[in-house]
Amino acid sequence: MYKVFVKELPLILTNNLSEITNSKYFLLNGESIQEAIGLLSKKKINEAYIYHPNHEELLKKFCKNIPRVVAAGGVVTNKEGKVLFIYRNDKWDLPKGKLDKGETIEECAIREVEEETGVKKLKIENFLRTTYHIFKRNGQFKLKEVHWYAMKTSYDGELKGQKSEGIEKVKWKGPKKIKKALTNSYVNIKSLFGE
Repeated sequence: MYKVFVKELPLILTNNLSEITNSKYFLLNGESIQEAIGLLSKKKINEAYIYHPNHEELLKKFCKNIPRVVAAGGVVTNKEGKVLFIYRNDKWDLPKGKLDKGETIEECAIREVEEETGVKKLKIENFLRTTYHIFKRNGQFKLKEVHWYAMKTSYDGELKGQKSEGIEKVKWKGPKKIKKALTNSYVNIKSLFGE
């Protein structure tokens, strides 16, 4: 099963018919996928399922209809145990960005955190999870697949938001401030904190 978010609403790709109880489900073809995304983005339905019997083929076939953009980012913790957040598009988010040609996903995660926040001395601890969401670029829906890593840093220098990426603020946040930030964040970001 893959949970893909469309305007914060779930589009679930599944090979298990028993998961689809009273929800609307769509076939795994271009027309049906576009219809499901359209209904979710207009908030005409609260969730949608796309069914295909073969789990291995689900994402592959979905990406034949909706181009995939691979990205990576980090949940970065400093020596005080605070987590690095960025603020853009009126939401608290975590630093992440698109994979460049020839780079590994881990290299991408570190580069993007550095570029978006100015934080250096990053060390990947472990892989956390992959999240998915749909966005629209030039009138076309695309699937963003983000690979998230837990990172540590001993950096205590200046935080610099990447203006060209629309980042207004970069902040270290402790438990109370994280909880508050997550009330104005994205479902996929909340999922990284177990919410």
